[in-house]
Amino acid sequence: MKITYKSNKLQKQLTIPKELAKAFGQRSKKVNQRMKELEAADTLEVMRWILAANCHELKGDRQGELAVDVSANFRLIFEPDHKPLPQKEDGGLDWGKVTAIRILEIEDYH
Repeated sequence: MKITYKSNKLQKQLTIPKELAKAFGQRSKKVNQRMKELEAADTLEVMRWILAANCHELKGDRQGELAVDVSANFRLIFEPDHKPLPQKEDGGLDWGKVTAIRILEIEDYH
């Protein structure tokens, strides 16, 4: 999957091992694992089969964003990076056609 980032700072935190450890401490191994899974996936549909990632669409004021689990409360949050968004006939996101994402943040939004 093609991955872009909301900011240069976030890109450095997620792609440079030293910055990853500095930014996420104990969570850095799990963050790195999720990033590798996203990079290796041909489409977003693949992430549905990685049960531990718990890839899911967000609701409310975060509609249009998705998340994967990093720890009990922390999520890696991203959005499809397509214009226009690939949609099914019912208007829902077509996960099988999402081949590019934009990482927005990693946080505890609970």
